[in-house]
Amino acid sequence: MFLYIIGLIVCFYVYRWFRELGRVPNKSEKFVYITGCDTGFGNLLAKHLDTKGFRVIAGCYTEKGEVELKKSCSDKLTTLHLDVTDNYSIKKAAETIKTLVGEKGLWAVVNNAGISFPTAPNDWLEIEEFKQMINVNLIGVVAVTLSVLPLIKKAKGRVVNVASVFGRISTVGGAYCITKYGVEAFNDSLRRNMAPFGVKVLCIEPGFFKTTVTDSAVFESHLQRLWNKLPQEVKDEYGSDYIDRTKTVVKERYEKMLDSDLMKVVSCMEHAVAAVHPRTRYSPGWDAKIFWLPLSYMPTFISDAVVLKDAVKPKVSVL
Repeated sequence: MFLYIIGLIVCFYVYRWFRELGRVPNKSEKFVYITGCDTGFGNLLAKHLDTKGFRVIAGCYTEKGEVELKKSCSDKLTTLHLDVTDNYSIKKAAETIKTLVGEKGLWAVVNNAGISFPTAPNDWLEIEEFKQMINVNLIGVVAVTLSVLPLIKKAKGRVVNVASVFGRISTVGGAYCITKYGVEAFNDSLRRNMAPFGVKVLCIEPGFFKTTVTDSAVFESHLQRLWNKLPQEVKDEYGSDYIDRTKTVVKERYEKMLDSDLMKVVSCMEHAVAAVHPRTRYSPGWDAKIFWLPLSYMPTFISDAVVLKDAVKPKVSVL
């Protein structure tokens, strides 16, 4: 009986592998709009899809990002200035895209733009610091999607939302996990809403990868800035050595978890855009597959124990 089960599992994965090999035709006629293309995943995806023959529309926050991307891509690629927190910028980009794609519509939008700092214990933060990240990571995703959704419906295309394993399990303070949970919820509701129109809505849930979003030096700088602003009472609760202990954990554990192979994520993004039969969810990174996602399905007392086991404890901790 055990061998039959193993055989069925093997057959399922072989079938899925063959089914997922097919790629959509006429790539040169398909426009793909990507946000957050200055650096990281968005930048690599823009270059990768350009080499695959897609008509890439790359949203960049900085002029430097636009210039550098144009230098390394073909003349088929179009760059746009895009601030996902600015409605005028989003609408202006959408108008340009409408002119570019014409009656064919927009094949895909990849909502990649995002920030991860400030991340700190919740009682170190003020509401404005939550709002800043929510505006970029969540409201920006919704606003960009809605701005081009009629064009995607016309093409019977795709919406690809970049969430995180931290949209499945919350481990850190601040708005990051909140926004990624929100992206997951938006993704699920939009997928069901768009199914009758032939639009596919896919989600990318990466584990820990080495990008500007996970830069430990930036994290430490933000943490130190927040610490310096704290009332003495809160500093006493956490202990004068809390910052030093946190930096040690970042150096000894966190940095070792970061995967430098960003193409693992980009390949998932490309598959979501280009495959005839894309997956509903992608979880690039072994830490996501083997640790974070299984942990997210555990009973709360188990996931709490695992997360708190290696967390830096405040001086007044009763754990």
